Amino acid sequence: MSCAICEVRKEKRFCPAVHGRICPQCCGEQREVTLDCPSDCPYLQQAREHEKPRPADQIDPEALFLQVEVPEQFMYEREHLLMGLSYALAKAAHADHSLNDRDLISALSALCTSYERLVTSGLHYEQPLTSSAQQRIAAEVESMLKEYREAEQKHRGYSSLRDSDVLKALVFLVRLAYGRTSGRPRSRAFVEFLFAQFLEKQSGVVSASAESRIIVP
Repeated sequence: MSCAICEVRKEKRFCPAVHGRICPQCCGEQREVTLDCPSDCPYLQQAREHEKPRPADQIDPEALFLQVEVPEQFMYEREHLLMGLSYALAKAAHADHSLNDRDLISALSALCTSYERLVTSGLHYEQPLTSSAQQRIAAEVESMLKEYREAEQKHRGYSSLRDSDVLKALVFLVRLAYGRTSGRPRSRAFVEFLFAQFLEKQSGVVSASAESRIIVP
């Protein structure tokens, strides 16, 4: 039988994305490009095991906000902030299974731009988001930041979280996302990395109480 995609080459493997059998070449070329590959696909998992992180020189420097310095010490001092923001991203992605790495990166990048403007000029101007999905991601992040400040206020009597700290944390996550994603249009490698940190496998619920550790890219 021929491949369900190209209809030319011989089929050799089952593709859960098309619910049919396809050839290895179409699998490799269309994986996370035109195909919404489920995370449990063995061929997707095998490909990720052999994928190397994209070199920094293959990523637009402006996309990484290289003008923002994120010292290593910051990641230890603000570990709870980084965990909270990562949890917010995981929660947003879990609520909408159509979200992919590009959606998270776009929302994070827009937030970085807004906070950078706030830090450098004092002007609060929200960077426009191109989709309702990205708006929901940004709303989840802002909600988490509000809760974080309220928790600090409750336990310390004041909040020590500065806008510059939020900017650094968001930039760190943007860089982490670029380091984790495959770069393909429908990649969910970064999304699934977040799920691995917070998703309780038994219930399928995103939990902030799950033991986790953010890995420095």
